[in-house]
Amino acid sequence: MYNLNNLKNQNVVIRNAYWSGRRKVSYSMISPAFIILLFLAIGPMIFMFWNAFRNWRLTIPAPARFIGFQNFINLFQDSRFWNAFSNTVILIIIGIIVQSLIGLGIALLLKDRFKLRNVVVALILIPVLIAPIVIGLNWKLLLDDQFGLINYFFTAIGINGPLWLSSNRFWGLLSIFIVDTWQWTPFVALVLLAGLEGIPNQVYEAADVDGARPFRVFFKITLPLLKPMFLLIALLRVIFIFRIYDPVVILTGGGPGTSTETLSLLTYNTGLKYLDIGYAMSMGILQVIFMIIVANIFLKFTSNSQSKGA
Repeated sequence: MYNLNNLKNQNVVIRNAYWSGRRKVSYSMISPAFIILLFLAIGPMIFMFWNAFRNWRLTIPAPARFIGFQNFINLFQDSRFWNAFSNTVILIIIGIIVQSLIGLGIALLLKDRFKLRNVVVALILIPVLIAPIVIGLNWKLLLDDQFGLINYFFTAIGINGPLWLSSNRFWGLLSIFIVDTWQWTPFVALVLLAGLEGIPNQVYEAADVDGARPFRVFFKITLPLLKPMFLLIALLRVIFIFRIYDPVVILTGGGPGTSTETLSLLTYNTGLKYLDIGYAMSMGILQVIFMIIVANIFLKFTSNSQSKGA
């Protein structure tokens, strides 16, 4: 018995040493990639945080100096910043609502298996796969005030087409919204289609046995079960629209004036056009904080919905 216990203890020691050695080898193999990734992710964030509290203007031949929260104070008093923020929020709210509704309609149409369904799915994915700058240039030609194809059709039916890109804030933001919706609604539709196909058929069969009408099934079963997908879409669209840049630059350039300027465009102009690096960094910090808050809110809603479902 004593020898058997010794043998078991030796086996445990050998096994622990074996797995410890494997872990060391694994850590040594992934550590270079992890260090590089950490440097690329954390390094720029530290650089941005540090310079957000400094007065660093490349147009002034003087070293950057620490000014505390002055950049953030100036930012909250900057009407141009709040204009860009409101434009971004408008695009986010309207974009999420409209794209979710259209995407849900497309997903419901694609839910049923039919001939050439895979071809249709591949075709509606084309806008997502095209580079944003190419999409912006094509839509700029379509929405051109004088020679655009859309206004040409308006003229053909006796209607004077609007000045999409140069008249005022409404038409400028609408143009940006149309382009963003055209590009990203297919993505929303595919996410919702995946959610629809993940709903068990037994749920609908039970509702059918109970005599539930299709309208009631849709609002009481389908939509509640798609709630996690809608939350995921909302979170991703918030992140994507916060980063929207190419369509705005190509279509309106933020104009007329600064009426259609978004936060990403304002940050770019401040940092790389006006060379006010510290002020641009403070804008970036606020955007990061805002997206972290939004992400935590969505994650909280997601966890609550999952706990209720459990």
